[in-house]
Amino acid sequence: MKTRLFALLPALLLSSHLVQADATLLNVSYDVMRDFYKDYNPAFQKYWKGKTGEKVVVQQSHGGSSPQARSVIEGLQADVVTMNQHSDIDAIAERGKQLPTNWATRLPNNASPFTSLQVLIVRKGNPKGIKDWNDLTRPGVNVVIPNPKTAGNGRYTYLAAWGYALKQPGGNEQKAREFVAALFRNVPVLDTGGRGATTTFMQRNIGDVLVTFENEAEMIAREFGRGRFEVVYPSISIEAELPVSVVDKVVDKKGTRKQAEEYLKYLWSPEGQTVAAQNYLRPRDKAVFAKYAKQFPSVKLFTVNDLGGWKAIGQKHFNDRAIYDQIAAANAKKK
Repeated sequence: MKTRLFALLPALLLSSHLVQADATLLNVSYDVMRDFYKDYNPAFQKYWKGKTGEKVVVQQSHGGSSPQARSVIEGLQADVVTMNQHSDIDAIAERGKQLPTNWATRLPNNASPFTSLQVLIVRKGNPKGIKDWNDLTRPGVNVVIPNPKTAGNGRYTYLAAWGYALKQPGGNEQKAREFVAALFRNVPVLDTGGRGATTTFMQRNIGDVLVTFENEAEMIAREFGRGRFEVVYPSISIEAELPVSVVDKVVDKKGTRKQAEEYLKYLWSPEGQTVAAQNYLRPRDKAVFAKYAKQFPSVKLFTVNDLGGWKAIGQKHFNDRAIYDQIAAANAKKK
């Protein structure tokens, strides 16, 4: 009997260790959210430890939003995805079959805990006198934008410029197309993601203006110093909803649904919303927004839905041989 107990002891110890093992979550996100999740993850871990006694390890993967979505579709085991456009999570649902197509209804605010918008980052003193979108089409102004085919950041910039042109006196689809084409003729390099575009602008000193998310401006200030650039808010911009979702197929396989769902729900908590505001993401919580309102200038905004919604936008503008590809091909011939 003693021999059998001793023989079973290693297995019992192993079983006990497995029960006590830390839960591990993989958050697959877009690249300019690195700083936010560096602050948010410890806050959530402290909350979860206090609530359950369990330690949660949160791993991060960052890159262009659309390539990140493709990685999940192709097998990257994300417990949660935190993207910058609904179309990327829709692709994971529709092509990857890894979560339900109604995923956006499972959390408040269309599953977007905060928003952002596109702003213009210029060199100190604004030597080119950049004030609005129309200045980005002037001869001699070099604009740094990530590729709309690979980065939601670049896609929002394209749509912001398109919407700006539509809303000008006499604006129409043809004039919007011509305006966007003129802007992209001034783009010397197309990085695959927003963080790469920031590196091109700040470290490689390429370009007169960087177009990026409002919260990326704060990251630039922290990393490179506030005296090296200025932020210009255009007269109109597009509201960027930043959606999140559990990846059902992965969490059910790993047994991490409880932790993953709570990880996302905590984004709407006062603490999660405060971390968002401190990272210059516009919080949904009205009290938190009011507390930080001075750092969020009022800008006239339009939405993706005003342009037809992500599905229609993808088909019209960003699918292969759609308008963006046509503009890129025509611009290449003119160089």
